Amino acid sequence: MSTEPVLRVENLVKHFPLTRGVLIQKKIGAVRAVDGVSFDLQPGETLGLVGESGCGKSTVAKLLMNLERVSAGRIVFKGQDITHASGSALKAVRRNIQMVFQDPYTSLNPRMTVGDIIGEPYDIHPEVAPKGDRRKKVQDLLDVVGLNPEHINRYPHQFSGGQRQRIGIARGLALNPEVIICDEPVSALDVSVQAQVINLMERLQGEFGLSYIFIAHDLSVVRHISDRVAVMYLGKIVEVGTEDQIYEHPTHPYTQALLSAVPVPDPEGRETRERIILTGDVPSPANPPSGCRFRTRCWKAQDICAKEEPLLEVRAGLGDTAHASACHFAEVMEIVHTTN
Repeated sequence: MSTEPVLRVENLVKHFPLTRGVLIQKKIGAVRAVDGVSFDLQPGETLGLVGESGCGKSTVAKLLMNLERVSAGRIVFKGQDITHASGSALKAVRRNIQMVFQDPYTSLNPRMTVGDIIGEPYDIHPEVAPKGDRRKKVQDLLDVVGLNPEHINRYPHQFSGGQRQRIGIARGLALNPEVIICDEPVSALDVSVQAQVINLMERLQGEFGLSYIFIAHDLSVVRHISDRVAVMYLGKIVEVGTEDQIYEHPTHPYTQALLSAVPVPDPEGRETRERIILTGDVPSPANPPSGCRFRTRCWKAQDICAKEEPLLEVRAGLGDTAHASACHFAEVMEIVHTTN
């Protein structure tokens, strides 16, 4: 991998205003959906982004695609600041950064044929494919994702859920992007179909040299495809490391609790593994706790956790498994499981 990241995110912030009133609206607060997220994405790398529903994962994806405007922070693509890109600059960015959406049933226009759906990017970027070549390119893309090129004139309702997601992937590949943001691309699919789509994405990554940001709440799926994993909680990244570091030696209490809940098929593994059950509910992003945001549910919380927000950094004393963790009392927990 190159040492120069293809995508760099620095202190990304997105606050949605809370208002009161009808005719005259007054701002009374803000929902802090994303509150200081930073990470790098290397060429050819898959970065998994995991966390509970509502932690800000999908908002990060929308910010990277400029579907939502950032409140603060920077997004840098190959050395170019694209945070506030618009017009032709934004159009150029979106040619290189594409997205695969979560729901294959609603992300495809039911009034358009598969050929029109996959070929639509060529209408927006005609320089990529002259009109005479578009049908052949669309058929080639259908073949690449494992669909019959002869089905180019069919409509989305004539395909299964897994096939529709393959159509969405083909649309994402149409402009030869360098980065694809996958926003829970398999969560709406059956387990057997999930494996097929994940294997397809891994093959396409090697074939086209793609970099993925893979967003999901299913930890098993994320482990299968990711090189590095970032764990989010209430708008912030609380731990980031390689796949082995996160899954075998988690150091943040929230990550440890998440992994302890992953089903284990081996009965002996279930008996020997410690199950961590969190108390209380996730705080409101409109009124997050002071200091560490996880402290209200954490069994390690002490006075310092309410006063000082822990930095996302490598902690001393963690040995060879050391990686960045936002916890004052980070310590390695050995996770017992047999799945990979």
